[in-house]
Amino acid sequence: MSTRALLITGAVGVGKTTAADAIGDELAIRGVPGAVMDLDRLRQAWPAPIDDRFQTKLTLANLRSMTRNYRDVGAQVLVAAGVLETREERLAHESAFGCPLTVVRLTVPHEVVRARLHRRHELDPNGLAWHLDRYDELTAILDAAMVADTEVPNSGTPSHTARAVLDAAGI
Repeated sequence: MSTRALLITGAVGVGKTTAADAIGDELAIRGVPGAVMDLDRLRQAWPAPIDDRFQTKLTLANLRSMTRNYRDVGAQVLVAAGVLETREERLAHESAFGCPLTVVRLTVPHEVVRARLHRRHELDPNGLAWHLDRYDELTAILDAAMVADTEVPNSGTPSHTARAVLDAAGI
């Protein structure tokens, strides 16, 4: 198998990181060499440049380096969790992965995401407000941008979602 990349996208609170971790577990069970990355972690530096508030340039530079290292040690499936808002971002991420990219958008009912965000930010009202607004904003952006190859509902256990994503991606 040649190396493939799988990017799990979706609005905040849909379970991208949890699904990516479960996909890594499922690949290990299947004996498929792989690696899992959280794009939020690849951009975690401050302050962000005024013209790049989500640190896209830093994310891509780190992704390029990490995926090269993972490919060098035999990873066949590179899994990442993150948000792609435009077709241009998708192309840039595919270039950084250095291999074919499949993008899967996770979907979750609005009320489920809102409940998750309330639990996650119960002691942080400002963070809750920001994430609720960002969920609505990202949902609209992702609906319009159509950067995903397919959508998978995140409605079961993480392992169930992982298998559904791998099936949808043909892995």
